[in-house]
Amino acid sequence: MARIGLGFGRWNFHPLKRKSSLLLKLIAVVFAVLLFCEFLIYYLVIFQCKWPEMKPTADDGEQATREPVLKAMFLADTHLLGEFLGHWLDKLRREWQMERAFQTALWLLQPEVIFILGDVFDEGKWSTPEAWADDMARFQKMFRHPSHVQLKVVAGNHDIGFHYEMNIYKVKRFEKVFSSERLFSWKGINFVMVNSVALKGDGCGICSEAEAELIEVSHRLNCSRELLWWLQPRLVLSGHTHSACEVHHEGRVPELSVPSFSWRNRNNPSFIMGSITPTDYALSKCYLPREHVVLIIYCGAVGFLMVLTLTHFGLLASPFLSGLNLLRKHKTR
Repeated sequence: MARIGLGFGRWNFHPLKRKSSLLLKLIAVVFAVLLFCEFLIYYLVIFQCKWPEMKPTADDGEQATREPVLKAMFLADTHLLGEFLGHWLDKLRREWQMERAFQTALWLLQPEVIFILGDVFDEGKWSTPEAWADDMARFQKMFRHPSHVQLKVVAGNHDIGFHYEMNIYKVKRFEKVFSSERLFSWKGINFVMVNSVALKGDGCGICSEAEAELIEVSHRLNCSRELLWWLQPRLVLSGHTHSACEVHHEGRVPELSVPSFSWRNRNNPSFIMGSITPTDYALSKCYLPREHVVLIIYCGAVGFLMVLTLTHFGLLASPFLSGLNLLRKHKTR
């Protein structure tokens, strides 16, 4: 009786052990794929980005290289979803992607200042005070940064509405959180932050106030005349288009549109890295992981798990054993 009972116990133990072995393999594969696709891939891709090097001038290269270089990152169109549009899973996914990308870029690239060029939120133009507070809490979590790194944010049409939608309340609500400063200077470099939504030029109250602020900035910079003529910029960077494009105003002042930072708008989001001195600048684009690559990895992992499971239960011949049998048959011939 005892011997029969012992044998019966062994008979049940082996299938249980085999199932535990399979479960451990499946958990290991799932964990490895999740770790790579949701964490390590950002380091692997962003690690390839390098700050552009300043080219010394032919006449005075030694002096040019001694100028302090400011490392600036430029993002645009993050479009954090609100309470009305977008599925909760879409919101969760996109915000995780942007948070990981931003935090990884901060750690690897060590920028000194970061600019977000509008459309921070997707529904800021019509969000309630409660929804706005929730959006702000999520933004501050995603784009947290050390105190020595400056973060400057410019309003976009999705934050305060287009010209016909914006009002004093929306503008002041945005500026209360992100500051209303128009001129930011560091290492001898002046950045003028413009609310382009208010530049309709039709004499509306908000438009007149925005123009007056720019005129005041131009006086502080000892410039004259209107917008481009007021400020005499070397470079204009803007958002809104979700794509990178470049135009030259009057054939001399370049304007570069910064691509969207969100995978909801592009398969290949990116941001601009700028090495800037008081007399020159150099720009480069840093791409984030392509979403279709991540999806291909996940699909491949699902296929591998299916093969592993079927092979374990003997429903599919192991590729290794099949190859070994073919090799043996070839040798016997």
